[in-house]
Amino acid sequence: MLSTATPAPIRTAALLAAGLLLLTACGEGGNTGTADGKKAEGFPLTLKNCGRTVTVKAPPQQAVSVDQGSTEILLSLGLADRLAGTATWSDPVMKGLEKANAGVERISENRPSSEKVLDKEPDFLSASFASTLAKGGVAPREQFEKLGVPTYVSPADCVGKDNTGGGDGARTAPLTMDSVYTEVHELSQVFDVPERGDALVKKLRARVEKATDGIDASDTSLLYWFSDSKAPYLAGCCGAPGVITKELGAKNVFDDTHDEWPQISWETVADRNPDVLVIGDLSRTMQTAESAEKKIEFLESNPVTKTMDAVKNRRYVLLSGQAMNPTIRTVEGLERVAAGLRDFGLAG
Repeated sequence: MLSTATPAPIRTAALLAAGLLLLTACGEGGNTGTADGKKAEGFPLTLKNCGRTVTVKAPPQQAVSVDQGSTEILLSLGLADRLAGTATWSDPVMKGLEKANAGVERISENRPSSEKVLDKEPDFLSASFASTLAKGGVAPREQFEKLGVPTYVSPADCVGKDNTGGGDGARTAPLTMDSVYTEVHELSQVFDVPERGDALVKKLRARVEKATDGIDASDTSLLYWFSDSKAPYLAGCCGAPGVITKELGAKNVFDDTHDEWPQISWETVADRNPDVLVIGDLSRTMQTAESAEKKIEFLESNPVTKTMDAVKNRRYVLLSGQAMNPTIRTVEGLERVAAGLRDFGLAG
């Protein structure tokens, strides 16, 4: 689910010109070395990313990550010391990364302005969503690239996905964990720590295999609710919740829509009557019913939803917002949904 923060202002021409002079002066001569002054092998590094060609002259030493999912990948790769700032958080940081995250400046809880990002004098910029680095987001990618700052967007948000329409886009092909693994590998290459990327992907694959070992939820239907009680954002067929559902062999009651997070009426939800409700437990306060507590309070008091089987039997699985997005925490979501279905006696 994308951030719906108020769009940040785009930097004025004068500020862009000033930033360009500053960053050009800092980068004059084409540094291709590491922090210790040694030349990094394989650099400049060029890769294709979401329809753009990205060239990184040297392993970044002062990167900014403007979405939580991207930040948690970089922290998991042991790169906290090379992050100048992070932004756009919906949840507490992933367990095990608290200490590393504490040492990185959070420049904004929501989408930052381009000014705040450029104030960190970044040498690399990463994001989880195409809309973050687009008009109406922090700023379009080309704005930063003109300043000599290479940008990277998660392949999971553009491969097999159409972001040209409204809302959160639509899937033209089902998401797979391979897109997430590609992001891990590519970021580890950008930062010149490929062996760490290999190790992280290996660990994630092992967790997926363990979570799905012997499970059969083919007779179970699920609904994923990210946020908002008035016009709820519910998962379509083929994003991160689709990965979880497919791995478990279950059914998403809204697998007939390819929209990433369509807004659907509660009357339609009640009519489809899912067996289990997978509920986003968000720490942000941007929309109605962000926390799981507020969501459950709504479900059990609303006359339309309180008669649903999942509500009457309190079959709820609580997930972080990041576990419902295409990130490394999708694996966390898979583990928790699998455990919940087993607890409810709905998985073989």
